Amino acid sequence: MSRGKGDGDQKKRLVTWIVVLGIICGCVYLFSRNSGTSALEYGSKSLRKLGSSYLGGDDDGDEASSKSGEEVQGDVILKSIPVCDDRHSELIPCLDRNLIYQTRLKLDLSLMEHYERHCPVPERRFNCLIPPPPGYKVPIKWPKSRDEVWKVNIPHTHLASEKSDQNWMVVKGNKISFPGGGTHFHYGADKYIASIANMLNFSNNILNNEGRLRTVLDVGCGVASFGGYLLSSDIISMSLAPNDVHQNQIQFALERGIPAYLGVLGTKRLPYPSRSFEFAHCSRCRIDWLQRDGILLLELDRLLRPGGYFAYSSPEAYAQDEEDLRIWREMSALVERMCWKIAAKRNQTVIWVKPLTNDCYKEREPGTQPPLCKSDDDPDAVWGVPMKACITPYSDQQHKAKGTGLAPWPARLTTPPPRLADFGYSAEMFEKDTEVWQHRVENYWNLLSPKIQPDTLRNLMDMKANLGSFAAALKSKDVWVMNVVPEDGPNTLKIIYDRGLMGSVHSWCESYSIYPRTYDLLHAWTVFSDITKKDCSAVDLLIEMDRILRPTGFIIIRDSPSVVEFVKKHMSALHWEAVATGDAEENEQGEDEVVFIVQKKMWLTSKSFSVTE
Repeated sequence: MSRGKGDGDQKKRLVTWIVVLGIICGCVYLFSRNSGTSALEYGSKSLRKLGSSYLGGDDDGDEASSKSGEEVQGDVILKSIPVCDDRHSELIPCLDRNLIYQTRLKLDLSLMEHYERHCPVPERRFNCLIPPPPGYKVPIKWPKSRDEVWKVNIPHTHLASEKSDQNWMVVKGNKISFPGGGTHFHYGADKYIASIANMLNFSNNILNNEGRLRTVLDVGCGVASFGGYLLSSDIISMSLAPNDVHQNQIQFALERGIPAYLGVLGTKRLPYPSRSFEFAHCSRCRIDWLQRDGILLLELDRLLRPGGYFAYSSPEAYAQDEEDLRIWREMSALVERMCWKIAAKRNQTVIWVKPLTNDCYKEREPGTQPPLCKSDDDPDAVWGVPMKACITPYSDQQHKAKGTGLAPWPARLTTPPPRLADFGYSAEMFEKDTEVWQHRVENYWNLLSPKIQPDTLRNLMDMKANLGSFAAALKSKDVWVMNVVPEDGPNTLKIIYDRGLMGSVHSWCESYSIYPRTYDLLHAWTVFSDITKKDCSAVDLLIEMDRILRPTGFIIIRDSPSVVEFVKKHMSALHWEAVATGDAEENEQGEDEVVFIVQKKMWLTSKSFSVTE
């Protein structure tokens, strides 16, 4: 009897230990899911291997079979890609603060390094589709979207309460409205813009100055109402802000259909070439312009065109307390040494103007700070390049021209700009490129016509923009285009800005600095063919394109037949569907290019989507 009782106790203890171990294993599993390196995490070498093998890339030697829903049926076809956790619905992989914490990057917070790009290594990338927030709706169409968006699409209302006295945004039922206010212009961006034009004596108080002022950089833009109200004056603004305490300001801007980009004046140059903007603007942008020998103001100087303006609305420009007066004196001395002059000063705003020539720089006393940049510095090199605390002088040709030599808008869109000569391009080559893309875009719209209405598309991206002729061909459409130029090719982005368009430098081996669900249409001209030459993952690129594309959005792929076949094999996994295929055309190299158009489905998660009426 006693022996049998002992055996029973041992069995009970064994069962207890098994249960305890099971609980521990379950806790470890749950911890691993919530530690940022979750079960839906990147590092799927099998997917990367598939992407390279389809397009003729090298095999990385990983023998692990895919466990992400792949199925072999003759040719290998990816059957599914997992959906990321809901907490990743706003994931920006290269601006992910969780990644910074997990990898323990040593960054200088005072220099804003934590707001700069820090991309995950391939093993830490997310290999899953970004889900929209619960209840997501097809965005409100432009131009109505300038003034209101669906609250469920960006379920963050803290700015409405935090900035309630400044008319940034107001929650109204199931929508968020934007009265047009800002920290410095509570009564509306339109009145503020007119007052700036009046200060500069521009005709009819219109800031575009009869087409001579076209491109604007708005630093610390908030929800981009300044940029949004400039559009009616034929001015396009790059609204710039970091992913900071006002986390979703750029997301609101893009949901509204206003051009914007996530970036910060930190330690690296902004991804725009020199002399890109006629006008820069800072309204209570809370930037310390005096730090590090004025390096941030010198970055603005690099970006401004000859004769460009910097409008600064801030307490330092008008307040009389001791600290504001000190900052004003030091800032005034700095810009004077930079050869800027006050163009106008009224109430709470000062506007400086940059010189047209090198004359002032040559007249400075020897040893004057900041110095001129060295002759071997390339002011157009921007990808990962540190800012420099020096003044970028004009070339001899630019100095003699005493200005940009650009035609007023809209003529400048199709007028060969002077900087074409930097690439050895002739005016005839420019005009031919414009003509070719006009024909191609007309063909695209014919293929898209069964699927779109005049207001279907608003935010577009050209993933390999070359001279910007794709965007130029869309002038008659109510859209804007983010023109992306590869970081390792000819930096033709300055031609794009000289045409009165906008864009950024980028490497498609990495994630783009923007929120999910931003663009209505992506144009990918030989982007996949290019990326495989860099030994980067074509599958990662597909997933990234899906991330930045809105549900029901379109992708136009113009590439080799093998690329189109590669994309087709991933359509089901990505929840994309084919819309149209164009006839093959021979490119300049004598190779066939095929046009293939796909649409992203409004796929469902466990919580259904909503569709606008």
